[in-house]
Amino acid sequence: MAKENKDNEQDIASRISPKKMILPVFIGLGVVAYLLYDNFDIKAFDVVKFTWNTLFWLFIAILLMVFRDIGYVIRIKILTDNEFTWLQAIRVILLWEFTSAITPSAVGGTGLAVIFMNKEGISIGRSTAVVMATSLLDELYFIIMFPLFLLFINSVNLFSVSGLESYSHEFQIMAVTGYSIKLIYTVFISYGLFKNPRVIKKLLFNVFSIKVLKKWRYSATKAGNEIMDSSKELKKKPFSFWLKAFGATIFSWTSRYWVVNAMFVAFFVVNEHALLYARQLVMWIMMLVSPTPGGSGFTEFVFAEYLGDFLPQVGGIAVLMATLWRLITYYPYLIIGAIIVPGWVKKKFGKKTK
Repeated sequence: MAKENKDNEQDIASRISPKKMILPVFIGLGVVAYLLYDNFDIKAFDVVKFTWNTLFWLFIAILLMVFRDIGYVIRIKILTDNEFTWLQAIRVILLWEFTSAITPSAVGGTGLAVIFMNKEGISIGRSTAVVMATSLLDELYFIIMFPLFLLFINSVNLFSVSGLESYSHEFQIMAVTGYSIKLIYTVFISYGLFKNPRVIKKLLFNVFSIKVLKKWRYSATKAGNEIMDSSKELKKKPFSFWLKAFGATIFSWTSRYWVVNAMFVAFFVVNEHALLYARQLVMWIMMLVSPTPGGSGFTEFVFAEYLGDFLPQVGGIAVLMATLWRLITYYPYLIIGAIIVPGWVKKKFGKKTK
């Protein structure tokens, strides 16, 4: 058992090493450099002008990212019944965002979030249940919002991009596929958490019965038992508990999406804010299939192509805006993570794991 714990800790420490940020930065900047080389027009500098209005709206964009994290912090305090202090909740969220930034979008930082919460004082089983609850709330936001946008916004406007009209059908397929995956995942999590947690326990046992994972089967079984206990607690929560947690979720995701709106207004006139917001939602669903860490490269490309309709048609403008967007919403978490991860790992895992 001691050897298992030591192996687990060494594996976790290596997976959240700040060195992991090199690859996504390299991929992201590489794609940006290629797109600028391929499309850049010197006239872009004539279109992009910095004024006091620019600084004001860029400040709003940064503030919205802060609001987004505040929403996450509030939610995790609600879901843990305020067992975390504000400092612990902030630390878990920042570590969570860092691991999401250095792992493929399809994977995210959810798995390691369980470990972060556990190391901050909550059992593995309960941490797993809380992380599953956050995933459920996040997916529920997409499941509700996507059909609403389809109802109120013409699908032609939503999926048809200037210069890429022939790919409109492909965009729809990607969005519907991503939405279907989220819907199936949400149904499974809901059933496992609130109806039959034994299914999740059985799934964990079967997964960790695989030969290469057998050494962790005991811990997985223990986590499965704790999930069943946590499920009983979650089922007893009043409607107001879930309403507050979902309210924090809406606050977080809405703040995240309005960052682009504020950023575009800083430089240009935007007439269709709802459509811009809706396209970001679709873009996020598309990012579900990105194989690169933090969606690096893929995200910049999709942003430049899919949101380029809202920008002046000058070569390089969309790429510059995509780069600025990533500077506001992505790279800060790499920097923050590189600062706090070494100290946190040393404190929680000990010097031997460094």
